[in-house]
This record gives sequence, C-alpha cells and structure tokens, in this order.
Amino acid sequence: MAHAITEPSRQTDVIHECDVLVVGGGPGGLAAALAAARTGVSVALVERFGCLGGNITVVGVEGFAWYRHEKTVEANGIGREFEERARQMGAAVPESQSLSYEIDSEGFKLVADQLVQEAGVHTMMHRLFVAPVMDGDTIRGVIVESKAGREAILAKRVIDATGDADIAYRAGAPTVKTPKEHMQAASVMFHLAGVDKKKFMAGVKADPQTYKDWATGEWKIETSGKEDKMFSPFLKKPFQQALAEGLIPAHLTTIAGTWGAMHDTGELTYMNLVHLAGCDGTDPDSMTHFEMEGRKQAMLAIEALRRFTPGCEGVRLRNFGMAIGIRDTRKIDAAYNMTEQDVREQGRFDDSIGIYPEFIDGYGILILPTTGRYMQIPYRSMLPKGVKNLLVAGRSIGGDRISHAATRNMACCAVAGQGAGIGAALSVKSGTTLDGVSMTSVQAELARQGVRYL
Repeated sequence: MAHAITEPSRQTDVIHECDVLVVGGGPGGLAAALAAARTGVSVALVERFGCLGGNITVVGVEGFAWYRHEKTVEANGIGREFEERARQMGAAVPESQSLSYEIDSEGFKLVADQLVQEAGVHTMMHRLFVAPVMDGDTIRGVIVESKAGREAILAKRVIDATGDADIAYRAGAPTVKTPKEHMQAASVMFHLAGVDKKKFMAGVKADPQTYKDWATGEWKIETSGKEDKMFSPFLKKPFQQALAEGLIPAHLTTIAGTWGAMHDTGELTYMNLVHLAGCDGTDPDSMTHFEMEGRKQAMLAIEALRRFTPGCEGVRLRNFGMAIGIRDTRKIDAAYNMTEQDVREQGRFDDSIGIYPEFIDGYGILILPTTGRYMQIPYRSMLPKGVKNLLVAGRSIGGDRISHAATRNMACCAVAGQGAGIGAALSVKSGTTLDGVSMTSVQAELARQGVRYL
C-alpha cells in the first residue's frame, strides 16, 4: 500500500473577500470580529461548528469570569459585554464562587448570533480552515472546506483565532507546542438534571470546601495563600468514597473538580470534574480516544454523586459539551513572548491593548485577583514572526508556560481578540502594516470601545 498519494492540481473558487478575516469564533475570535466591524471595516468570521462562542458554547465552559471578586480590576470591553448581554437575554445566572454571572452555554449561542448580526459581521459557519493562501511570506486569505467543497476567502488582514495557531503554523510561522506529557489536562464538560437544590445546598453548607482543598492523589494546587480560606464549589469526597468502594477504578484518581451553578429547576451545570492528561488537541486520534474516555469517566462521576452526595440521588445526565475542552497546544513565537514575571508581577507595556487581572489558573497554580493587581497584554504578543498580514488572538499568543496559565483564560482571550480586531482594522484603514500600525490610534479606539488598557 502506498504511503502517500498525489492529488491533481485544481482551481478553487473565491467565495468572499473582505478587509479583515477572523478564523475561529470562540471568545477571542468573536471579540476580534466584533471589534474590527465596530472600527468600520468589512469583516468575515469563519467557524467550523454551527454556533459561535467556542469554549462557552461548544465545550460548555460557563464560568467566564469566575475569578472576579470585590477588588478585581478588569479591561471590560467586549468580554464584559458577553456577560452583560447574556444576563439581559436571560442566558446567565449568578456564579457560585464569584461576583460574576455564569453564562448559559445554550443561551449564549443566541447572544453571539445577535452580536454579530448587529455589528454587520459576515458569518460563515460550518467551514473548516485547511490551508493559508500565501504570496511569499504574506498571507492573503485562507482555504476552507465544507459540504460545499473547497473554497477560498481572501482578506487584507487575517486573524488566527483557532486556539491552536493552526493558520500561523501552516503559514510557516515559528510555533512551540507543549510536549504531550506536560500539556494541561483536557476536560469533558457536562451538565446534570434532577438535583434536589435544597438538599444539595444544605450539604454544601454543612461541609464547605475552599481552594486549599483543590487536590487529589495526582495533583495539588499552589496558591498565594490568600485563596486558602475562600469558598470553592469543589467536589472531591464523593469520588474518594467511590474509589474506596470500588465504584471508580483504582487508577482514576483525578476525578474531582467544581460545579458551576445550582438552578431552581434542578439543573447542576458546568460540571468540571473530568481531567484527561496526555490529550493532544492537535491530534485527532488522541482527541477521539479522550472524547470517549472522558464521557466514560463522567458517567462514573455521576454514579458517585448519586451514591454519596446529598440531593443527587435522582440525578441524570442532561448533556455533554459538543467537544472536548483543550487548554494547551501550540503557541506562536511572537514579536514579544509574555513571561511568568509579566503575569505574576503586573507587566506593563507601551503597546498594551488591554489589562487582565492577576489570575493564574493552570500547571498546578491558582492565584485569584482579590487585591487589585493586574497586568497589561502587549499587542506584540499577537504578532507572529515570519508571516505578514497575520495576527494571532486567543490562547495561542506568544508566551512561556506560566504566562499561558493566565492568558489562556476565556476572558483574557476576549481582551486579546478585541485588541487584534482593532489593530487589524486600523492597519487597513491607514494603509500600514500590522507591525507599523499606530498604537496611539489603537489605544484611542480601544478607549472608544470601552476598554481599559492602562
């Protein structure tokens, strides 16, 4: 059997042209598309699923700003707008551990639809990016595939919001991928129905958990100390009991985690209990294995809740997220790569496109923003080396391991996305390169759009 085939050359129809093309409709890409459109250029947004929202809607991560406390200082902007618009449209409830609203993963599909329609974004769902259109080292657009076949979309500027730096990588920009054995674990999110809210909340009150309890036999959390006495909606004891009784196999010691909101309707949502180490989000075979493994572990977790958690005796699975949640794959080697020092010690930059509170969550570290400290996100961290006309927004911006534990979070992806959208739009309007756009103009437009960047 041959190890490769040769495909015939072919012509690909150009189906759309625009000023700014955003690929990926998650929090970063959605913010980028809205920001660019509001800056006054033509924008197209390509998304491989049938809804926008990415981790919120596709994966079911409803805790958008669960880090928020009384002294938290934020950029606001489009990320805050996601939360506020969801609340106004009846698609959000108060979040259990913070001063934020948990965004309903199904309702946000409608919120996102309304936002892009209001902004005049040309939305192109059910299309998968497969290749960049290159002119030397300059990107001119992308090739997508769908039920309609192979199509080309051309643009003056492209924003890679794929989460995995897919466009940058295939365009030849240098990227770094975390070794599989060191990647943050993936998660299969699920939501439950049939919980007795009164009994469940009484059980929580009788045995309140704090962030110092965030540990299992496989992992433990480093905090700054100030988090240790703060309430956390953490569940571990039911799964320890299930392990002890043989209900959960002895090797599955990582089932533990948080719940999001306990609804009056008996729904217990945003169950973040399944942690899958070794899942490579750029390898479809790896993801296939862990999608199945994650669902299997979720059902074991549900049975443990039935047996050992007050109010969950009659619980049932309501739904899984549409896809496994990936935290960590490729990052670009950017014009500036953020550092652990930047995210721990309030990094400041002349080319700041937004601030983000001192919130680090990943690689065994949890630091919550309760003291007013914050960092700035530099525009240069979205500029890949080696490819022109391309910005990278979302969790694949340039940075080291610990900086990623901060910048990967959805609200930070929205901050970066809004800055990328404005930078791309103004570079088109002024006829400048992406690395030559006036930061004074970018920051003025950020301020006009309600973003705090200083």
